[in-house]
Amino acid sequence: MAKITYIEHNGTRHEVEVANGLTVMEGARDNNIPGIEADCGGACACSTCHVYVDPDWVDKLPARDPMEEDMLDFAWQPDSLRSRLTCQLKVSDALDGLVVQMPEKQI
Repeated sequence: MAKITYIEHNGTRHEVEVANGLTVMEGARDNNIPGIEADCGGACACSTCHVYVDPDWVDKLPARDPMEEDMLDFAWQPDSLRSRLTCQLKVSDALDGLVVQMPEKQI
């Protein structure tokens, strides 16, 4: 299990434990956290699970693959360093303490 903090655009924090093997998106969905829509269900076919990763975590995460890079082009105000799609972040003990912030909206 990893403890992940999701921060809504308005600053509301949700700290939840997410089981290893799930994605950060599934952790938000399973805990009813608003701000991550996940319209494609985790297939990396949209950008509605876009978040900004806390700066302390940027270099600790695996690199984006080309498909995620392409989908981030459709995200709301992507940040070249901090933007990630939560469907592409697999939860493991290494993500314990991860902090992500939702954008103003998902598109």
